[in-house]
Amino acid sequence: MHVKVVETDEELMDAFSVRKKVFIDEQNVSEEEEIDQFESSSTHFVAYENGQPIGAGRFRELDGYGKVERICVLKEYRKSGAGKAIMEKIESFAKEKGFTTLKLNAQTHAIPFYTRLNYEVISDEFLDAGIPHRTMKKSL
Repeated sequence: MHVKVVETDEELMDAFSVRKKVFIDEQNVSEEEEIDQFESSSTHFVAYENGQPIGAGRFRELDGYGKVERICVLKEYRKSGAGKAIMEKIESFAKEKGFTTLKLNAQTHAIPFYTRLNYEVISDEFLDAGIPHRTMKKSL
C-alpha cells in the first residue's frame, strides 16, 4: 500500500472515486454535500493498493489549525491499515507545514479508530449530512 499527496488530476479523480463509493453510495451523503467549496483549497491524499485507489482524505488550514477531512477507505480494505496510513501521511504533511494542532469531525462509529491515533473528543455529538459526529483534536 502507498499513500501519496495528490499531484495530478488523475490522482484527484482517484481520491474522489473512493469518496463517492464510501460517502455517497454507501452512506447516502448527497454529492452536493460531499464535493464542496473547499476542494480547490485543500490538499488531497490517496491510498493505492496494486495501483488501485482504496482510500482518501484531505487536509486544509482553518483558523490556524489543520483540519483533517473526508478520511475514507473502501469497505473491502477496512482494517488493513489503510486508514492509519492515510492519517500518518496527513499528520506528517501537517508537521512539515508547521501545524501543531489538528482537528477533525469524526463519525461517532469511527471515534475508537481516531482515539487509537491519540485524538481526543472535544465536542458534544452533532449531525453532519445526517450522520452523528463529534469533533476531535490532537497536538502534534
